[in-house]
Parts: sequence; C-alpha cells; structure tokens
Amino acid sequence: MLVLSRKAGERILIGDDIAITVVRVGPNSVRIGIEAPKSMNIVRQELCDFGTETKDEATTPEVLPL
Repeated sequence: MLVLSRKAGERILIGDDIAITVVRVGPNSVRIGIEAPKSMNIVRQELCDFGTETKDEATTPEVLPL
C-alpha cells in the first residue's frame, strides 16, 4: 500500500485518466473527489461488503443442531 500525505486542494493522479482530489479535511473525516471515466465503477467498500455478506448468507444453508 502506498500512503501519501495531501492537503486540501491537492491531487493524486492514477494512470492517465483518474484523479483523486482532497476536497476538505475535517477533525474526523476527509472528503475526496474522484475524477474517472464514466465506464469505471466507483463504489464505497462497505457497499461491496454488504452485498457480499448478503449473498453469502443467502447461499449458505442454515445448519440446525440435532
């Protein structure tokens, strides 16, 4: 993992077509903006985890004690 320090207004470039901008830094959060091609899917991790957990729970058979 690459860890970078940035101040509000500064950017990180990924490849030729993705830019991440630090919009605001607060006491308990950081607001970022992401510029990327519309064809690229950008999703918060907790939404992916939620979908994965729900899918796993739905496909895992319930085991009852004998």
